[in-house]
Amino acid sequence: MTENDRYVKTVRTLAISGSLRSNSSNTSLLKAAMTLASNNHRIVIFEGIGDLPHFNPDIEGDDSITSVRDFRVQLQNSDAVIISSPEYAHGVPGVLKNALNWVVGSGELVAKPVALFNASPRSTYAQASLLETLTVMSAKIVKEAFVTVELAGKKLDEAGMVSDPEISKALKSALAALETAIQNQTRMTIEG
Repeated sequence: MTENDRYVKTVRTLAISGSLRSNSSNTSLLKAAMTLASNNHRIVIFEGIGDLPHFNPDIEGDDSITSVRDFRVQLQNSDAVIISSPEYAHGVPGVLKNALNWVVGSGELVAKPVALFNASPRSTYAQASLLETLTVMSAKIVKEAFVTVELAGKKLDEAGMVSDPEISKALKSALAALETAIQNQTRMTIEG
């Protein structure tokens, strides 16, 4: 075993789509990333974003809200997070902002490596807003793992994205950068 081998482990990333649409290009982009991930990188898509109640500070600490508790546990059990979000009216979709609001006070994203995927180069306002929110939440932003692809007019599903050389190369590169960030963080924790 080499020095670097002792830091290599299977990593778990929670992928969050900011879209509730059944045929969402953002969700398809996350599914393509799941397919392209290395053998030591397990990506799980969070399916419960639409089940979270509206954020209310009066019930923020109520552990009996199953959907919120499940979301927090999945974040805690993840080494990193990937968020892929559409832009609605120059902003982050309400369902995604609501999900993030549920973990501001509980801190599951503090120092957690986060990558942002974007299925449209025109979604600059949402990306900027999301980046600001995550920075305020003290997430570890991994800019080398950001991906923006042009899917408009291509009508690509997950399989189409995986077989598209440009998109698959971008996703693989982003995932490698995210894995490196996770391993560096693990190394610092072990050595720290």
